[in-house]
Formats: sequence, C-alpha cells, structure tokens
Amino acid sequence: MATAIWWVRRDLRLSDNQALSRALAAADQVVPVFVLDPALLSSPYVGEKRLAFLFDGLRSLDADLRRCGSRLIVRRGRPMEALRQLVAETGAQAIFAEADVTPYARRRDEAVRAELPLKLTPGLTVHRPSQVVKEDGAPYTVFTPFSKRWLSLPLPTADDLLPAPERIVTPAALESLPIPDAPALPAAVPFPAGEAEAQRRLAAFTQGPSAPITRYREDRNRPDLEGTSRLSPYLRFGMVSARQATVAARAARQAARTADACYGADSWLSELIWREFYVSILYHFPYVRTGSFQRQYDRIPWINDPEDFAAWCEGRTGYPIVDAAMRQLVQTGWMHNRCRMIVASFLVKDLLVDWRWGERFFMQHLVDGDPASNNGGWQWTAGVGTDAAPYFRVFNPVMQGEKFDPNGDYVRRWVPELGRVPTKYIHAPWTMPLAEQRRAGCLVGQDYPAPIVDHGQARERTLAAYAQARR
Repeated sequence: MATAIWWVRRDLRLSDNQALSRALAAADQVVPVFVLDPALLSSPYVGEKRLAFLFDGLRSLDADLRRCGSRLIVRRGRPMEALRQLVAETGAQAIFAEADVTPYARRRDEAVRAELPLKLTPGLTVHRPSQVVKEDGAPYTVFTPFSKRWLSLPLPTADDLLPAPERIVTPAALESLPIPDAPALPAAVPFPAGEAEAQRRLAAFTQGPSAPITRYREDRNRPDLEGTSRLSPYLRFGMVSARQATVAARAARQAARTADACYGADSWLSELIWREFYVSILYHFPYVRTGSFQRQYDRIPWINDPEDFAAWCEGRTGYPIVDAAMRQLVQTGWMHNRCRMIVASFLVKDLLVDWRWGERFFMQHLVDGDPASNNGGWQWTAGVGTDAAPYFRVFNPVMQGEKFDPNGDYVRRWVPELGRVPTKYIHAPWTMPLAEQRRAGCLVGQDYPAPIVDHGQARERTLAAYAQARR
C-alpha cells in the first residue's frame, strides 16, 4: 500500500487541511506525525503557557484522529533524523507539510527537502506571501496597498473549504512517544485547546444577527468589554484555518443588517489581513526577526534600565492601564490588542527599552505568540517597522486608559489595590488628594506605586533619541 506522512506543525486540525488532504489523495495510508524539536522546545522565545496549549491541542488532535481510525505518532529529535527514521519504518513515498515562513522553519524545510520527499502545501495564510506582490514582483511594505492587492485576488468560498476526513488508515505497528504532560495549562488561561473549541468560538463570534462581529468596529478597542474573537491562539496553531476564518468574516458581512454590522465584519477581516501582512513581511524580509525593518533605528541609544524593565514585566509602573495589561498577560497568557500597543509604547517610548526585550517577553508569555505578528506589532508600535514615519507616535497611557477603559473596569479587575479609587482618578491615581487616597484605601507610593517615569519628559527624551538615530 502507498504510504504518505502528514507532518503536523502549525495545522492541528482535520478540516480544511491542505497538507492532510494532499496526503490522503496521494496514498492509501497516512501517518500523522508531530516531532518534538529540541531547537524549538529550548528556544529563549518559548512560552510555557503556549507550550501547554500546544500539548493540549496535540491531545485533542489525537482524539479526533482516533475517531477516524488513526492516531497521532509523536517522535522527538531533529526533524531530519526523526523523519528519516519514520520513512525507513513505513516506506513512505512522500511527506506533506504546511509551509511556514520563519527563518528557522525555512532552513529546516530546505534541509529536509534536500534529502527526503517533502512536499510543502499552502494553509498558513489565505494567499501565499509570494502571491501578494506588486506588478513588478516586489513585496509590499505598506499595509493599505497590500490589503487592496490581497482583496483583489480570488478569495475562498464555503465550497472551497475541505471537509474533515471520515477515515484515515494508519499503520498499526508504529511506536509513539506520549504527548508531554508538562507544562500543564494553568486554570487561569481562558483557552481550551482543540479544533472543536476553535469552531465553536468562530461560530459564536460570526454567526447570527447580534453576533459580536456586528459590533466589532466599536468594541474591539475596549479591553473592558468582550468585544474580540479571542481566536488568535487557535489561528496561531492552525486549530482553525485562515481560509475558514475569512469565509466566516465575508459571510457575516453578507448577512449584515446594518451599516455598523458591515463595518464590524470588514474590520475583523482587516485584522486577518494584518496577520497575513506581517507573515509577508517576515517572508520577504527575514532580517526583521532580529533587527528593525528601518535599519537606521538599530542605532537608537537605548537606556535599557533593568529595574524599569522589571517594573514593566511585573505590572508595577504606576500607570494603571499598563500595569493591568501586564498582569493580565502574566496570569492568563493573553492581552487585549489595544493594551498590547499601550504597553509596548510605554516600554519603548517612555522607558527607552529596546523593543526586542518586550518582543521576547511577550513570546515567553503569550498563548498566541506568533513570530510574525508579534514582531510586526512590536516594530509598528516602536516606530521602527513598516510605517512611513511613525517614530513620533507616543501613546499617552493616561489618555489611552480614559478613552478605552472609561469606567476603569479593566483596571480594577487586574489591579485590585485600585478597586475603590474613584473613576475620576482611576487612570492617574497620583493626582488624588491625600484624603481621597485614604478613603480609597490606596496610598500612592505605598499601596500602589507612584509613576516610575514622567510621561511628558520621557516623550521628549525618546523623540531626541530617535532623531539622533535618524541623523
């Protein structure tokens, strides 16, 4: 019997899986395999919560495969060696895997393809990065023209989505390691892993006349509301496909009954395109993984004060919206996107700490930590990325809090020592009169930190540092 290997990487699903579909079309038997790669498991960017989510996702995938008569084979070691051994055991004529774009993934896959019959398929994005280019073949470096080009290409419909297979034949006599039990996913992380949960969330967010997607344009910037899809961890590991998310967004727009509902669906689709834009940037400009897209900003004279960085990491900067967001991240492995921009701006533009410190800290804690999106988001906020001239964009943490957490509900949830502070002072508690601090049971500098930096002075310092780098 002809045998193929489905090398599972970032596509932990059975439905709309192009690598799995091609393996099933090419062979009578398919061997699903996940390789525990020491190079990734020991990376300084690895996050325990994300690793736990991955392992739970592998257990869920294994259960889904067993319902199809198959199972997940788990091996450990360098992918080349593990796959070479599996090919020898099974006589597989081909290995199918979803293409990835990180520099490590591309080096790994080129090495494997040089020795083994590896065939890469689309699936990480709706359009491959090589497709969304200018007429002369050059990549886009600005989002708006990228988005227009992306939308001009043929988009998937519901008919294009591949159904999950009913049966997969896998050789029985294959050894498999157990899926690691540690680290375990903490109870505070609000993301049960698996394709079924991803499908449930996608449907809940996009389907119905009052679905959250209809209010997404208005609610998406409010961390005090449940206004986002919270699908990012599932897209990160391919528990739902980018094509299915796009089909769902377009279906929501077609079903929209109001202009606001249309705008909501368009805004969410735009966020999916932003994800693909950053994948494209990493694909075409792999140097952004370690340096600024605008290379002159690699000369910024960072201060990199370790005590300031520790205060930021631990949520004790004295700026409530920043501290709330950082505590949410450390406890739950997730942070609202508006807050990601606020805390990134504070670290880079208020504290003058190298954006790569923050990028790595995020990857060490985010369940949805994605090399392309995380890097792109940090470079955008730091003003060193693909924007034309954003270096002067410095978020005011007090004004951001007042605008996007107007009643202080988000702050009070994550910074309980501010729980009794009046809304008037919730985003700038150091402005409270002493008598008011006593009534609130929150003495600034004792029960809650005083600001570690003056925002106005820090802004001027940062603009001067960026100007120096530009010169």
